[in-house]
Amino acid sequence: MKFSLVIPAYNEEGNITKLVEECFKVIPNAQLGELIVVDDCSTDSTFENISELKPSYKNLRIIRHISNAGQSAALRTGIIAANFDIIAQLDGDGQNDPADLPKLLARLGKPEEKDPALVGGIRTKRKDTGSKRWASKVANKVRDWALQDNCPDTGCGTKIYWREAFLKLPFFTSIHRYLPALFQAYGYKCEYVPVNDRPRMSGVSKYNNLGRALIGLWDLLGVRWLRKRIKSPGTKEF
Repeated sequence: MKFSLVIPAYNEEGNITKLVEECFKVIPNAQLGELIVVDDCSTDSTFENISELKPSYKNLRIIRHISNAGQSAALRTGIIAANFDIIAQLDGDGQNDPADLPKLLARLGKPEEKDPALVGGIRTKRKDTGSKRWASKVANKVRDWALQDNCPDTGCGTKIYWREAFLKLPFFTSIHRYLPALFQAYGYKCEYVPVNDRPRMSGVSKYNNLGRALIGLWDLLGVRWLRKRIKSPGTKEF
């Protein structure tokens, strides 16, 4: 099965070139149908770096936002533009390992069946700072208490899922942090596998712990409300 790999990128001039080259090197050609980098109106050389790679990779596509809209919007832009039914995603900072995607793909089922329609990564050995690891553990516990989605690491950017399932979800600006909970609310099964986590090689994170917590609390309340309001009866055609 071939998939479209979508990578949102914002000010990743020191990371994006290496990541794109690595993706084409380690992911089998039989699986990587296209790689879509969505530049979220970067203010550094991210767009120029990606553009320099385009002559070397015929399956590389570049989409650029005219204004900065955030990671979720960039992800959605790439998914809407994708040509394949299966979507893989990675963060643009290079911390996610593209070599993990084939094993996630192997666990993906059919969206109309009770097999996993989303397979997410679990970062077993985090390479972030101690404060970020602590904040992530607290956030995961609070989120799991509120949503009861049994997702051990919703913040991991390594995921693979069916495009049609994603496009059924209501869009909001932090949806990328709540995909497992929303997939489940719409009747889909999710599974998780251990993946590699790597240190950021260049640049700085676009989020700080306080900002992430404040935004996350507001979003958490909204997603909790959505899950309670969504009805997913399932269907059978005769």
